Amino acid sequence: MAENPQILGDRGKSLEDEFFRKENERALERLRELKERTTSRETLAKVIGITNEKIIDRLIALGIRPEIVSALAIVPLVEVAWADGSLDAKERQAVLERAEKSGIAPGTADHDLLRSWLEKKPEPRLLAAWTEMVRGLSERMSSQELASLKAGLIERAKAVARASGGFLGVGAVSAAEQDVIDRLESAFRSA
Repeated sequence: MAENPQILGDRGKSLEDEFFRKENERALERLRELKERTTSRETLAKVIGITNEKIIDRLIALGIRPEIVSALAIVPLVEVAWADGSLDAKERQAVLERAEKSGIAPGTADHDLLRSWLEKKPEPRLLAAWTEMVRGLSERMSSQELASLKAGLIERAKAVARASGGFLGVGAVSAAEQDVIDRLESAFRSA
């Protein structure tokens, strides 16, 4: 029994429509993934202060999200600010300004956590956790990528240390602050 050519044409058209519907779904999914990756890349670059796309892509490939990097970027600032056992208004302001420049906006959970760290000195385990995270990243990043990450983090930490000043720039970074900065730097070396 011969099939009606119209029926075969309709079936062919249905198959073709289904094929293109699935291809469109795949294309839309790829577009969504690209948009997410681009948004993550931009957010990550802003949070960590690095513009090198290869490093940002490497962090994304390692599963590092902007929220994680927020902690990575802020812990050194908090630790330096508390280095001498107290936190003055200039140090507090320096930490908050750098945090906001990194994308930690007031009213967010990250900002609330930061404020709690600025009101009460965090436990030593915070720095220990940060050090472990840096060591974990160090195992997966090239020395050049790691050097760039380190440079940005350490420079922001030094800026907080200099916030309280000293007299005419002399003694702008206290011995306690320098000790914390040295420990932060050593986390990168010991990785």
